[in-house]
Amino acid sequence: MESPLQRQSPDQADENTATDQTSTARQSLFAVRSITIGYIMPPGIAITLAIVLWEAWVRAASIPVYIVPAPSVVITRLAADIGFFALHGGITLAEALAGFALGATVAFTGATLMAHSRFLERTLFPIAILVKVTPIVAVAPLFVIWVGFGSLAKVFIASLITFFPVLVNAMVGLRAVNPGAMDFFRSLHASRTETYLKLRLPSSLPYLFAAFRISIPLSVIGAVVGEWFSGDRGLGSVIIVAHSNLDMPTLFSAILVLAFIGIALTVITAYIERKMLFCLL
Repeated sequence: MESPLQRQSPDQADENTATDQTSTARQSLFAVRSITIGYIMPPGIAITLAIVLWEAWVRAASIPVYIVPAPSVVITRLAADIGFFALHGGITLAEALAGFALGATVAFTGATLMAHSRFLERTLFPIAILVKVTPIVAVAPLFVIWVGFGSLAKVFIASLITFFPVLVNAMVGLRAVNPGAMDFFRSLHASRTETYLKLRLPSSLPYLFAAFRISIPLSVIGAVVGEWFSGDRGLGSVIIVAHSNLDMPTLFSAILVLAFIGIALTVITAYIERKMLFCLL
């Protein structure tokens, strides 16, 4: 016996295909609109308002350009040297992301060990606190001495500054498991690996992404601090040179690029968090 789909005429099949394509297009349009309204528009409005107030304040107070330049001057400099700022911004971004990946990986590994062993927590957590309370500016020159003036020093500095938030949140998340769910897994005689992968790890994701929102912008700061002490590439070195020459438009342009990088990374992290948590529901 033929199925209803097999009895469809070619015209009906074409109509169904067109309907599916229209539905897919509507879903894509809705997704783009959701991203724009939920993630791009709010920071865009805040940035626009800040720029307008900044321009009005500088012009009304007649502030010299070597003290605080107007946004129009900064944007003009940024547009004129967009390739220069894109190059150094890309270098800083790469160092920040590499440092974040390294710091988050080490932190999550340590959190996993400490979440399963109180002895390891009592042994290792004081060391983590020591790393946290040590000023990054005091440690940065040591990394330059130990690993040289290349990108590796900046990556280590960025990883150091992102380490602690991920460690703490991951520990809390791995232990914030529903007791009923834990009892259910025990009743099924689930192994520690199964319990970790199917219960503890999914439960820790909201805590992890909360840490990522904090750590990713911090990794940019760590990369910039590293560039202050070593190397002649990246936005950190651009800021140092511009400060030495009292070139405020260039300095503020570098700061704006850093702000854009930080906001973009935060927005992307929030979007990934939403998609991943939605898939787990």
